[in-house]
Order: sequence, then structure tokens, then C-alpha cells
Amino acid sequence: MTRAIGFTACIFSIALSFACSTDPSDERPGFGLSGEVNQQPVQDWSFTSDIKEIFIETTTSYSIPHSVTAWCVTIGDELYVAADDADKKSWVANVARDPNVRLKIGEKIYEQKLVPTTDAATQARIDSGFAQKYEYEEEETDGEMIVGYWKVVERD
Repeated sequence: MTRAIGFTACIFSIALSFACSTDPSDERPGFGLSGEVNQQPVQDWSFTSDIKEIFIETTTSYSIPHSVTAWCVTIGDELYVAADDADKKSWVANVARDPNVRLKIGEKIYEQKLVPTTDAATQARIDSGFAQKYEYEEEETDGEMIVGYWKVVERD
């Protein structure tokens, strides 16, 4: 019996370690992001201008990594991410609790912090940047969908 329990625990441990390094895909969330961690501060995020999707890794309230795909846009040399229906996204709640995130852009991991952007003029510039980059029409929201915007900054 002890051998069976040990074997089961071993299989569970292997499965968990595999699952915890699974990147997200489209609308399927993942766990911990894999890749080389960038060690240099990023002064200019404009290299992301042609990148359509990045990954954002947050930490759940029970300390398990949770990663999602996200769109990003640069305004000048600054990087922003957004979430439609922000009030319904678990990763947004994770960021509200702990703004330290890991971003995977290409094959590199960037350990950063997300800071909410609440200034209406800045949000309008960000929204225009998203509309241009992703080629969609800017729309006035009717108040049903909450859109959240975050600036990517260096961790403290």
C-alpha cells in the first residue's frame, strides 16, 4: 500500500511540475511561464510594436502561477496592456492583489510590475494605439464592459 501511495505521489508531482510550466494558448490559461529571464532594465518597449500577443504571469491567492495571453501596445517607449471585461478576469484580480508579474515576450521573460492607468487622456491614447495596432474601429462603450489599462514598469 505504501509503495502505491508513493508512486501516486510521484506521478502527481511530475504532472504538477509539467503543468506549472505550461504557457497559455489563445484563450486557454497556463501556469508558470518558461524561458530565459531578461536581466537588463528595459528603457524602450518599442520592440514589441510588431508583436501581437504576449503572456502575463500573475500569482493566485493560493500562490500558484496563472498566465494568460494579452494584447499590448507601446505609446512612445512605454508598454501598456489592457483587459476587456476587466472586472471578470481572474488575472486582473491577481494583479490588484500583487502587481508584480512576469511577461513573456518572444522567448524572454521580463519580471515587471503593472500599474493601473486611470487618467482618461492616457486611456484614450492607449485605446487609439490598440485600435491602430490591431486594426479595429474605436467604439464608445455603453458602460456594460469595463476595460482596464496597465502600464508596465520596473519592479521596486
